[in-house]
Amino acid sequence: VQLVESGGGWVQAGGSLRLSCAASGRTFSTYRMGWFRQAPGKAREFVAHISGSGGLKFYVDSVKGRFTISRDNAKNTVYLQMNSLKPEDTAVYYCAASAAIGSITDARERNYVYWGQGTQVTVSS
Repeated sequence: VQLVESGGGWVQAGGSLRLSCAASGRTFSTYRMGWFRQAPGKAREFVAHISGSGGLKFYVDSVKGRFTISRDNAKNTVYLQMNSLKPEDTAVYYCAASAAIGSITDARERNYVYWGQGTQVTVSS
């Protein structure tokens, strides 16, 4: 599975961005898809993920109510709609794919085996 992110950029605080991640392969719907981010000088952290069918979603507390993850299995694409952005959301955002079938609340990075190259999101105050 190859993953390619797009949609990053610069935005003022309070603004919105929509990230996209296009996946190769014919088995996209079998993968749980996630978004992670890494801010300068910090470890990569989980942001959100969505089950293969799209029916289950899980978010880190800091983005609940502001970010929405979705997917279009016909287009092999997963999205991250980011609203009410804050300067602390500044990071490189990564798309990832997992074959894990456990609880949707299991957000461990080690479950993810395929990763995109990342897209930069910068939020200015």
